[in-house]
Amino acid sequence: MTVKFNALVPGDDAAAIDAAIRRVIASGWFILGPEVEAFEQEFAAACHSTYAVGVGTGTDAITLILRALGIGPGDEVITSPLSAAYSALAIVTTGARPVFADVDPVRLTLDPAAAAAAVTSRTRAILPVHLYGQAADLDALERIASRHQLALVEDACQAHGATAGSRPIGTIGVASAFSFYPTKNLGALGDGGAMTTNDSALAARIKRLRNGGQTSRYHHQEPGVNSRLDELQAAILRARLPFLGRWTDRRRAIARNYRRALRAARFTVPPECDAGHVYHLFPVLSASRDALQEHLRAAGVETLIHYPVPIPRQPALAAFAPADCPVANRVCGEVLSLPIYPSLTDAQIDTVGQAAAAFSPA
Repeated sequence: MTVKFNALVPGDDAAAIDAAIRRVIASGWFILGPEVEAFEQEFAAACHSTYAVGVGTGTDAITLILRALGIGPGDEVITSPLSAAYSALAIVTTGARPVFADVDPVRLTLDPAAAAAAVTSRTRAILPVHLYGQAADLDALERIASRHQLALVEDACQAHGATAGSRPIGTIGVASAFSFYPTKNLGALGDGGAMTTNDSALAARIKRLRNGGQTSRYHHQEPGVNSRLDELQAAILRARLPFLGRWTDRRRAIARNYRRALRAARFTVPPECDAGHVYHLFPVLSASRDALQEHLRAAGVETLIHYPVPIPRQPALAAFAPADCPVANRVCGEVLSLPIYPSLTDAQIDTVGQAAAAFSPA
């Protein structure tokens, strides 16, 4: 391939990562130590939030937020059908029922009107996904949550550093979940996640739940889980966090170049609905998606599909009798992600843009 879909080998951050790894190994402290504590403080500050709690994965962050809010069996959580399935699986893990409301056909995030229509007497929370790096319509979703006294929990796993109408993601709902899976805008060299909140009691409970429900060593106040961000990944994330702003600027510049190149493209380029978009992914929509993907492959451009199956149609969710979501169904049949990551060269960006612009569906 001339242009790989992603590049995960450390680049301009390699020396900082190497130093971080050496520091942790020399310390001999690998679980819940000073690196995690320091990263939690630094990440909270970067998110303009009061507290951050490091956990094992972004999925765990969602699950633990919901558990800490007292959400469980018999409860319902409204969420998006267009995302990685882990968003909904986190709800299932609590014993609650995921309720899927369709996505807005332009923004591709949870449609506030559909979410409002899905509220029942059992609804306890709304979990919008900030998809592809663009914030959901939080102003509208906040109003719905307030009207029905629901918790608004942000799935920000694809939106590190994003804003919604100038407000930082991670500060708007009662809590937010972030993933540090290696492909994320801020990625570890393994799994990792965190939650952010301004609620001290919520943060304290999640710290307890992530560590087996312990209040002190071998004293378990409540049933918790084992979901701890380890020292090595925390140190790596600390090393990478100062690069995030520069990397985000580069992602936005690549997106601008693609938009210019694709003005006359024979497929749809979803608009930038918020200037705070951080472009975790750059999706396009085509009724001839398979042909477009093959055209780009022949031109040396690797692409991926995010996501080929709407979550309600996943067999794992069949027991919940999920409602049909026609917009999400259509998008999953048309969406294709173009390469977008900070180490793309200008020549590679031109290759992608020119190849995509030259596509002509049969």
